[in-house]
Amino acid sequence: MTDSPLLDLKSRQRCDSAGQDSVDSGDDLPVPQHICISQITCDSFKIGWDIESAGRDRVTHYFMDLNKKENTGPNKFKHKDVPTKLVAKAVRLPMMVRGHWFLSPRTQYTLSVQTAAKRPDGDYTVSKWSESVEFCTADYSSVHLTQLLQKAEALAGRMLPFTVFYRNHQKEYFEEKGPLFCSRDPACSRMLPCVKDDSGSHGSPISGKLEGIFFSCNTEFNTGKPPQDSPYGPYRFQIQADLLFNQSTNLYFGDFYCMYTSYHYVILVLAPEGSKGDVFCKGRLPALDRSSNPFLSCTEVEDGSLLFHHAQDVILEVIFTEPVELVTGTVTQISGHQLMSLSTANAKKDPSCKVCNISVGR
Repeated sequence: MTDSPLLDLKSRQRCDSAGQDSVDSGDDLPVPQHICISQITCDSFKIGWDIESAGRDRVTHYFMDLNKKENTGPNKFKHKDVPTKLVAKAVRLPMMVRGHWFLSPRTQYTLSVQTAAKRPDGDYTVSKWSESVEFCTADYSSVHLTQLLQKAEALAGRMLPFTVFYRNHQKEYFEEKGPLFCSRDPACSRMLPCVKDDSGSHGSPISGKLEGIFFSCNTEFNTGKPPQDSPYGPYRFQIQADLLFNQSTNLYFGDFYCMYTSYHYVILVLAPEGSKGDVFCKGRLPALDRSSNPFLSCTEVEDGSLLFHHAQDVILEVIFTEPVELVTGTVTQISGHQLMSLSTANAKKDPSCKVCNISVGR
């Protein structure tokens, strides 16, 4: 069987028990069996099924009932409700179903199918519904991430120099006798990678999968130094930039998003060549030239030293994929405020923003 496009696709309302929808039951129409869903992406899938020969010649259309699977937990992302029914002409199977307007990435769906015969009066006779099947849409592909990257590049602005990466946290995080954090080792000598949370784009392939340590590098325009305010805690670990970012470090673009504000965030990944994080990122994330990109650059000058620059008009969230020894930097208390409203922990991306969204499930 060959691929066939989905034709005459439109949403319809579910038939109600009063028969208000223009369909009649057709017991002689074959019921789809053995539904097979394959080649699943973040906004498409291939579907096929078997039907008995009896009544097959009467079938003119297929109805598909597609719904998000019930989730007992809180709704973490704001998506539009999917149509309850899709209609397609009875083309050769299997066929591709494409639709970023009703499919979201990383989402569990249930789907059932019925055959239909269009009558001369324009109404339909339909079979019984097939058994329901479940499937989950995929992460953003490299094509989608490249589209996000291009949108982020347009907003990055000019580059400013910086010399240190920094990470803010509560005082207890840096104390040997403080509570044990999953991102600290028992000896309290290293910061350890943790699995990235669900902040950012719903389809990002690094959310819930990539392990790393979050760092910042943005500086204040007027001082050239890191800001004294932070949403993550009043204590700051600071490390020279070349210890995390150098000629042996690969740089990847991870995400671009906002949180219903004018601030936009770009997630970048720093992965030492050949590391576990580097292996994860290759083939999944767009690689950036470390010395020439609009977000975070590392260039070597004549004397062999390295110069670092960051984008001015976006907030960078840098994930370093390996453990970091505390002795390689310093921990000090900052003098500013803890601006909790700016925290991006499990932040929900604004699906209506035209600056950072692409034409695919959010």
